[in-house]
Formats: sequence, structure tokens, C-alpha cells
Amino acid sequence: MADAKDVSCASDLVDLADLGQDFTHDPYPVYAALRARGPVHRVRMPEGAEAWLVVGHEAGRAVLADPSLSKDWSNASHDLGLPNLAAGRHMLNSDPPHHTRLRKLVAKEFTPARVRALEPRVQEITDRLLDEALGGPGGRADLVEVLSFPLPIAVICELIGVPTLDREAFRRWSNTALTSRDADERVAAAGAASEYIARLIAHKQREPQDDLLSALIRVTDEGGDRLSADELLGTVWLLLVAGHETTVNLISNGILALLTRPEQLAALRADPALLENAVEETLRYDGPVETTTYRFTTKPVDIGGTVVPGGGQLVLVALADADRDPARFGDADGFDIRRDARGHLAFGHGVHYCLGAPLARLEGRVAIGTLLRRCPGLALDADPVTITWRGGMLIRGPERLPVRLR
Repeated sequence: MADAKDVSCASDLVDLADLGQDFTHDPYPVYAALRARGPVHRVRMPEGAEAWLVVGHEAGRAVLADPSLSKDWSNASHDLGLPNLAAGRHMLNSDPPHHTRLRKLVAKEFTPARVRALEPRVQEITDRLLDEALGGPGGRADLVEVLSFPLPIAVICELIGVPTLDREAFRRWSNTALTSRDADERVAAAGAASEYIARLIAHKQREPQDDLLSALIRVTDEGGDRLSADELLGTVWLLLVAGHETTVNLISNGILALLTRPEQLAALRADPALLENAVEETLRYDGPVETTTYRFTTKPVDIGGTVVPGGGQLVLVALADADRDPARFGDADGFDIRRDARGHLAFGHGVHYCLGAPLARLEGRVAIGTLLRRCPGLALDADPVTITWRGGMLIRGPERLPVRLR
């Protein structure tokens, strides 16, 4: 486990890359040590790029709502050396008013009512996946493979209209683009996904169906505005990636937290009404997004007394640390499904708050609740310290989660 003494500094640069797998496995002590020194730190990311890392709840929340920080890659400094993986223009690489327009168009079709209507299908897919897993040899399985990944990828692909046989390829592209430390690999994976999405859009334009992609192709606002080809490509990329990555790790992280805390698991089994709150506590305690997507300075900005230069400097908010800040949550490093976890930043804050949060919550609730109901003997099938975690600072979740289902 990495802790305060492991954080190496040189010329005020905190080298997170030096911490290796200790930091990947458990970044929370490192973030806490940085928070004790102040809210803003110059860091070298495991990916190799340098950034300004914001820790703590108050500072993180303020940065998320700061309109002077840009999501547009045209404002990024060329000195960062980071590949722009964007497949077209979408909400997470746009600033208002362009972002406002995009979000309005997408929200016309990706509505709360459409999400609520998915619950029976989410339950059906969950039951089918568990039927298959429980029929496996010895009652042992990797939960990521049998439930955490296949459920959300099936749901978002059905919602958008992606053929079944293409989902495994998209999983590989997404995983590589988000977590590989090799910039060339990330660019190649993002490019392959973009080419696939472009072909899919062309197919739906020729043969529209009753799915979200066909609806997004048709959608217009009151003035006749609609998504351009580039915006449509970017929006589908964003929905496919964000639409499954968050939920994969929400499910896995939640089950791992419960299985390593028998008293919390017993409390949830005894009172299933706590399920919704357990999902919120999972999002706070070990959320699926460790740090935010990139923001760039457009002018010097004062963050908690530290002036970050303008000129396209990279700013990251450690969501994982914001939600473990004892100034905001009592016993912040404890996992308590009875806690009032409202105010966590797992889905962001401000104009870029995650549009898919209701879908992630729905899938997390159905998956975790059904798993506990159908598998009364559910137990972890590995020492927690041996579990390997996905690389990079964006996504937080185990690569595999060995469990005994019965």
C-alpha cells in the first residue's frame, strides 16, 4: 500500500508514476497525504504526462463548476504530449454554449423515461447472466466476466443499437483507449472504435430502427437544429464508453466492498431497502471514476490559494479523494451503507454532471440486489491484496473479481 512516505517530490513535482502498482491498487493514502499538504499539486501521472491535481471535496467541487477551465482540446497546451482520443465532438470535449446545445439535443432522446423503461430488460439480462454463471463448474467465477461487464455493455448496446457480435471488440477498444500507458495503443484503439461507429451510423441512416442511435440521427430542436456528422460520431462514442465503463466498476467495486465487510453485507441482506443507499455509498467510497476527464486552463486560475498558469495546463480533480475527504464525510475511509452519501462527486458536478447517472444507478441496483438475492453463499474467492486493478488514473475497478457464487 502506498502512503505519505512513498510520495516522491522533485522541484515540487509529485511523481505518481514512481509508485507503480501500489498506487494503482490503493491510491487513497497518497491522495490523503497530498490533501494534508494543500488542495493543488503538480504531479506526473502514471501515463507520463504532467498535470495539476486537485484534492479535497471543497476544492474539487469548485473546480468542476469553474467555467474558466475548458474541456475543449483546442485549448490544450501542445507541451502536454497527450493524445487526443476524441472520436468527434461530444459533451465532454465541449464548452458552453456548444456543450449546452449538444446536451439539449441528446437529452431530448436519452430521457429519464427511456431509462426507467429499461428496468425490466435490465432485470431480464441480469437473470440470464446469473443463470449461465450458476451453471458453471464448481460455482466459481470471475464476476467481471460473468456479470459486471456483460450486463452494462448489453444494455447500452441494445439501447443504442449495436449488434451483439460486435460488443467484445468494442470492449477491447474501450479498455485499451482508457487504460493503456502506451499512447500509440490508445490512439489505435480509439481510431478502430471511431471507424466502427462511423460504419454503424451509416447503416442506421440507411436502415433506421427503434433504438437511440436512430433517434439521435433524427432528433432536432424547435429551431430545426440537429447533430452534425462529427457530433453524432462523438456522441455515440461517448455513450458507448461512458455507458458501460462506469457501471462495470460500480458493480465490481460495490460487491468487493460488501464481501470484505461481512457486517455490511449482513445488514443489506437483512434489509434490502438499504440497496439504493448501498449503491450511493459505493459511488462515494470507491467510485468507478478516479479522476475527471481533462480540463485545460484558459487563463491563470487560483485554486485554493495556488495559482495554476494559463496556456492550456492540464487540471485533474481526484474524485476519489473528494469523496474520502473527512471535512465533508465523517469516517470518510469507512464503508457504511446506512450513511447519507448525498453530495458525493462520483458523477461530477456542474454543467458536465453525468447524463447517464440514472442508468448507472439502475443497473447497479438491479445487479447487486439480484446477485445477493440469488447467491446467498456469495463469497470472495481470492485474497483482496492479490486483486489487480485497472491501470491509469481515470477508471477505478478490478481487472478480475474471483467469487464463489454458491
